[in-house]
Amino acid sequence: MKAAGRGRRPSRRASKPAAPEPGGQLPDAEVRAIVTGDHADPFAVLGPHEVDGIVVERCFVPYAEFVTAETLDGKAVGELARRNDAGFFEGVLALDAARPLRLRARNADAEWTLGDAYSHGPVLGPMDDYYIAEGSHLRLFDRLGAHVIDHEGASGVHFAVWAPNAKRVSVVGLFNGWDGRRHVMRLRRDTGIWEIFVPGIGEDEPYKFEIVGPRGERLPLKADPFAFRSEFRPATASVTMRPLGHEWGDAAHRDFWRTADPRRQPVSIYEVHAGSWQRRDDGAFLSWDELADRLIPYVADLGFTHIEFLPVTEHPYDPSWGYQTTGLYAPTARFGHPEGFARFVDGAHRAGIGVILDWVPAHFPTDEHGLSRFDGTALYEHADPRKGFHPDWNTAIYNFGRREVMAYLVNNALFWAEKYHLDGLRVDAVASMLYLDYSRKEGEWLPNEKGGRENLEAVAFLREMNRRVYGAHPGVMTIAEESTSWPKVSQPVHEGGLGFGFKWNMGFMHDTLAYLARDPVHRRHHHDEITFGLVYAFTENFVLPLSHDEVVHGKGSLLTKMAGDDWQKFATLRAYYAFMWGYPGKKLLFMGQEFAQRAEWSEARALDWHLLDHASHRGVKALMKDLNRAYREKPALHARDCEPEGFEWLVVDDRDNSVFAWARRAPDAPPVAVISNFTPVPHRGYRLRLPGGGRWREIVNTDAAAYGGSGMGSGGAATADGEGWASLVLPPLATLILEHDPSGS
Repeated sequence: MKAAGRGRRPSRRASKPAAPEPGGQLPDAEVRAIVTGDHADPFAVLGPHEVDGIVVERCFVPYAEFVTAETLDGKAVGELARRNDAGFFEGVLALDAARPLRLRARNADAEWTLGDAYSHGPVLGPMDDYYIAEGSHLRLFDRLGAHVIDHEGASGVHFAVWAPNAKRVSVVGLFNGWDGRRHVMRLRRDTGIWEIFVPGIGEDEPYKFEIVGPRGERLPLKADPFAFRSEFRPATASVTMRPLGHEWGDAAHRDFWRTADPRRQPVSIYEVHAGSWQRRDDGAFLSWDELADRLIPYVADLGFTHIEFLPVTEHPYDPSWGYQTTGLYAPTARFGHPEGFARFVDGAHRAGIGVILDWVPAHFPTDEHGLSRFDGTALYEHADPRKGFHPDWNTAIYNFGRREVMAYLVNNALFWAEKYHLDGLRVDAVASMLYLDYSRKEGEWLPNEKGGRENLEAVAFLREMNRRVYGAHPGVMTIAEESTSWPKVSQPVHEGGLGFGFKWNMGFMHDTLAYLARDPVHRRHHHDEITFGLVYAFTENFVLPLSHDEVVHGKGSLLTKMAGDDWQKFATLRAYYAFMWGYPGKKLLFMGQEFAQRAEWSEARALDWHLLDHASHRGVKALMKDLNRAYREKPALHARDCEPEGFEWLVVDDRDNSVFAWARRAPDAPPVAVISNFTPVPHRGYRLRLPGGGRWREIVNTDAAAYGGSGMGSGGAATADGEGWASLVLPPLATLILEHDPSGS
């Protein structure tokens, strides 16, 4: 038949269609199978087919009483007879060969035209099949999902979805009355991909997939795993969209990071939950454009180098903060059209600010419209709950050992870097991926093939993801949230590492917060909670995180974690921030903590911006601005963040006074000294040896009156003798940052 020559493939489950009756008429049994949605391969019978030297058109158009077949330029080529009252039509065409058609339908009330999907050949080709089957296709986001395209002379949308065990897959939407009989898709048997080109529709069309499982069961309608846009919750349909039309103006920003070594650049990250940073007066979410107008200038003024968003991929449940995503390829509809997110990223780049996405490849929710048992089988997840179900979050775990699942996730990382120009991915819950016994008791997990607890399949996935991201997008960084002692997380894959650019230093966060929660009189007994971190500070490329996880679930805000009365809490927090900004490692601070938010964070409301009416809160914000400026402008504070040569203890054992001091260094730059006094007792005439004689200029004093402190200090500078010895005034609960200025200017 002509259809075979156009690349149509019968379903691998399809039996050979019954031979047409004289005149090309389809047997009644097959007509019934079409109108009930039970036909094994509609492409074998619907659309135009050459039969015994004539061209026969068959179509299924519910509610129509009359149908005329037309060429794409509107020429009528045949009136079709209604064979079945449900809407099956058939007739001989005045054509010498099959070609794409459109249909003009009418009934007593209306007349309408529609494209004939079954008159068009496939869009995917043999090379797609080859690379998809191999698991090495790196452009899946250009081939799967819904794409507005021109195909064989018609404009429409090409849909493609992976469901290898399904008996039938149909695309449904408003365009076909959510009727799964109307657009049953073609199965590409080599890959398990189902596809169809639906002419005559375009962007802004909601759609889902109707899937009949391997035992004939009809599943709940499924959202598209590759959807690039989704409906606003609580609606859950995917939505068609054209390729991003944004004209990017961020070449200078991207060119800089392509050639920069981020380990030796200042990286100061402002972590943001987009739904609760600020809101409109009526409590509604800000749009991406409104966020751009407010958030980008705010972050630029504070001096942060990057914004890191908690997951903004589509998710059904606000209190999940985005960590239970059902749309890994779609920016959430909460903040408007995906084009708005592109504009936000571009605007941030033009302001010199990078954008990092909190990315969740570890698990996914079991909402029935999502990936869970997608084709009636455990497709994206492991079938065995000992590997496929996460007890902490009641979520499904990706089957990292399945090449199609690995390709789905690797392609997603590449998608965000390419399509939205993101500067980095912070990968959530890496520890839960690495260990098969994570949060599981004996007997609740399965060992790997070597009998160990390491998830070798997840390790292979993480290495492949990092290898592909860094290979294709050298200006993008990946950051692991990993809380264990797994070796070489931030070392290259070719050196046996996982390949991440950075790793969160959870130990720093835990130890320092524990120390500062103690009454100062007891801190002398826990001195090692500060010093121990330097034992391993350079084993990885670390980010120091004071993240959202530290200010939720009854933990309070950072301010309320500090010991003492209100004055001491503010003083200690200011001292802690300067301590952290002087400590080796990149920086991350969750929104609101830059002005000492008092209340615990909630995703349901905006931050407490009214606190900035108070001088103490304004002082913390002013300090953060100055710390970021010093961190950016002083190479000693950032250029050797990940190398031991950039750090030297000056005072490490003064337990009685809870004083810590160290020097930071960088080539061709003056050294910087950081001195912290974590007691409320000032120390006048405190002697320590600085790394060089001459004048040491005070660039930060957290006890300055401008920050809300007592104004105590050494007059803005200190002088060291020829051997570096100096006498300083250490204010109470304060950190000083001094820069060597031997010229005395």
